[in-house]
Amino acid sequence: MASYDRQKEIKSFDETKAGVKGLVDAGVTEVPLFFHHPPDGIEVRQPTSAAGAEIPVIDLGIINGDRAGREKVVELVRMASERFGFFQVLNHGIPLAVLDEMLEGVRRFNEQKLEAKMTYYSRDLNRAVYFNCNFDLFQSPVANWRDTLFCTIKPEPVARPEEMPEVCRNIIMEYGMHVQKLGHLLFELLSEGLGLETQFLNDLECGKGLSHLSHYYPPCPQPELVVGTSKHADPDFLTVLLQDNIGGLQVLYEHRWIDVPPIHGALVINIGDLLQLISNDKFKSVEHRVCTSKIGPRVSVACFFSPHFCPSERSYGPIKELLSQENRPKYKEVTISEYEHVYNSKGLDGESALDKFRL
Repeated sequence: MASYDRQKEIKSFDETKAGVKGLVDAGVTEVPLFFHHPPDGIEVRQPTSAAGAEIPVIDLGIINGDRAGREKVVELVRMASERFGFFQVLNHGIPLAVLDEMLEGVRRFNEQKLEAKMTYYSRDLNRAVYFNCNFDLFQSPVANWRDTLFCTIKPEPVARPEEMPEVCRNIIMEYGMHVQKLGHLLFELLSEGLGLETQFLNDLECGKGLSHLSHYYPPCPQPELVVGTSKHADPDFLTVLLQDNIGGLQVLYEHRWIDVPPIHGALVINIGDLLQLISNDKFKSVEHRVCTSKIGPRVSVACFFSPHFCPSERSYGPIKELLSQENRPKYKEVTISEYEHVYNSKGLDGESALDKFRL
């Protein structure tokens, strides 16, 4: 171990541009050391859930133009966002065929010939489209067992479909269109859950930018040593996640991990750091992780609502309409670029980027 050159091994791995799948294709039976979490880095996996600790599943279909139905959904979304920071939605308006084709598109991209994927491989996080293994490979203390394709969906001047991989371009654009519509509705429900006007969060441009991250988790030969995604919270206002049927997503709740079980046709919704900030801790951006398995590949698609590519010096702070003598601001005003600089520079190190902006 004394002679182990971690940076050299990471650099050599990165230069292959083959990602984790390249290791699996090469037949590795032992995971490289830079993927190893320390012995105390992987908590003992808890039972699926305890009484009252299941991630809520909300049927958006009960809205259906009915005022009482909408009020019920708003209340369910509010309670889930305050308690768990996570919930799943059914009858969200996205056809099942689109969801299934989106997951298949992720597989097609990752399982094509390496030469085709390598043209997209980059560590420039300012590109509108790129592929890599761990955006924070050189910053975080431990690498995660996953490869990712990143595509910008909004704003339109930045998002250029012709730059996306042809094998999944059409489905990314179609799925992104549906997610934009769903996001608009979710921001309405969240606004009402905060006691604000229906369009408040949409008018605040929380949904102005949309990024698409396709994650590919190959089967891992030593899952007891590795995680698919380290403990983290999301650097956005809101995340819409599509996961396949393998499972592995866990949410940290009351100091223990609970599973988010896959439900065919459902989407996982979670509050991001920026929404926790502007809601002044009313809604929770909760830490979560993905466990590895010898079964796979696991694939998922995370869509982030954040004005990452929308040039603006606009500052975001606790919403003034939510503040009072008893509820004073807990965060200072921050621009998106300031927040993302902190988040990206430290990587997924298990620490909250939000803490850097607390008053």
